[in-house]
Amino acid sequence: MKKHIFAVTVAALVSALAASAQKYNNPVLHLDYSDPDVCRVGKDYWMTASSFNCFPGLPILHSTDLVNWELVGSALAAYPYDLAPGEGVWAPAIRYNKGWFYIYVGDPDHGVFMVRSKDPAGRWEEPVWVTREKGFIDPCPFWDNDGKAYLSHAAAGSRAGLKSVVFVAPMSSDGTRLLGPSRIVYDGHRTQPTIEGTKFYKRKGYYYIFAPAGGVSTGWQTVLRAREPFGPYEERIVMAQGGSGINGPHQGAWVDGLGGDWFLHFQDKGAYGRIVHLQPMKWGADGWPVIGEDPDGDGVGQPVNFHESPRRVAQRGFEPSTAVGPYGLRLDWQYPCEPSPYWHFALPGGNVRLFSVEQGSDYKNLWNCGNVLQQKFPAEHFTVTAKLVFRPNPKLEGRGEQAGMVVMGADYSGIRVTDRAEGAQLESFVCRGAPDGAPEQVQAISLLPYSEGRLVEFWVKLQVKARDTGGPVPEALCTLSYSTDGVNFEGLVPFVAKQGKWIGAKWGFFCNRYAPKNDSGSLDVCDLSIVCDD
Repeated sequence: MKKHIFAVTVAALVSALAASAQKYNNPVLHLDYSDPDVCRVGKDYWMTASSFNCFPGLPILHSTDLVNWELVGSALAAYPYDLAPGEGVWAPAIRYNKGWFYIYVGDPDHGVFMVRSKDPAGRWEEPVWVTREKGFIDPCPFWDNDGKAYLSHAAAGSRAGLKSVVFVAPMSSDGTRLLGPSRIVYDGHRTQPTIEGTKFYKRKGYYYIFAPAGGVSTGWQTVLRAREPFGPYEERIVMAQGGSGINGPHQGAWVDGLGGDWFLHFQDKGAYGRIVHLQPMKWGADGWPVIGEDPDGDGVGQPVNFHESPRRVAQRGFEPSTAVGPYGLRLDWQYPCEPSPYWHFALPGGNVRLFSVEQGSDYKNLWNCGNVLQQKFPAEHFTVTAKLVFRPNPKLEGRGEQAGMVVMGADYSGIRVTDRAEGAQLESFVCRGAPDGAPEQVQAISLLPYSEGRLVEFWVKLQVKARDTGGPVPEALCTLSYSTDGVNFEGLVPFVAKQGKWIGAKWGFFCNRYAPKNDSGSLDVCDLSIVCDD
């Protein structure tokens, strides 16, 4: 009897594991890949996303099952303009046409540019500016069956003085320039306010423009449909929050394959950024799509929390990238601007050395400090640990070189050491209202003596836990701690992370100096560990 019960239990467990391997849970990417767009070529799916002022820009992710994604490249290593936080690379669209992969991007201050590549995981060509019109955002190219090409886009009210409208323009077949002026083909002021994020498709004789409306954190997904590229367009809301508890589900990509149609979109999750969900999608007999599930049958879908996996594969969860980017570092790392080649040195084993960067006389805080090397929050609950080796320049006048770990956002907090004649002063610091130039609040912890060779080793740990707020977006509660032996850690006062300008909070490292010198101290970031607890 006991053997029989054991056999049934094992069989039930095997059956349950097999069933779980055939389902996926949303989000499929709990990382800040804002405004995702995806295209399919054969069995491969390629994703890109907004990168704003962060570099390398235009991340390239790859998947064969739409559930598990790998960061494999980036399409933008350099940029002709200096960018403040939140500027630059907005809402790209990725498409494939005649052997080339194209990404179109709207920079709200400078126009629409395009980059292209034969290999999306490889090198991309330099940007080509398709139009220099200020205020154009969220572009998407479309190549029709007759060889004609078009570009859809929206308008940024902050630059154009007009929003909630959709445009279409004729474009050259090589995708490099507009052949005529953009025309407003849809006015959403009355029913679809803040419509934007255009994605242009064609199906069974209809032209479709998928476009989110209603705002980043509270909006819904709208679809426009017409018989001609320039309209007239009719509208329908095809997905909203409904009873799902997933706020603002919209802006993303329709793809087919793997036995059906699918839609990838973001959810604005505050300090965690805009994370990526995968929804099933079906076309109705009336030619309109329904995204997610439609429990009341009204034609407006709502997001699913889990669903049968497109390829019946297990969901792996977060895995750090092993691919190396254009700056010699692993692709998970980004700077909040195009970096200088003087800022870092890639060490063996994925370690990195940061050289101290002189800050100007107008320096106020880390908000506008370009040399903060950062990564995205990878999950609701995660832990980061690293060993830091600080080697200040002993000849620096006034000393004062600083290096440490920080959680960055509109508010930020961190642990650092400051070079003093008597040793390395270990400090905690908090800045609230960083974009407004607020000063840091600093608290001394202890003085760490330098060893022979004038260096100091210490360890840092960041633990992030999601704290329920009673709504769809939890707080990201961060606890920073330090250790002098790598075993026993002393924690600091917990800190609630804040998002930045259009991006989620990030964690990272910095090394600064505040006096001129012809050489630099350094900070080695070693033995980095990222563990997701969910």
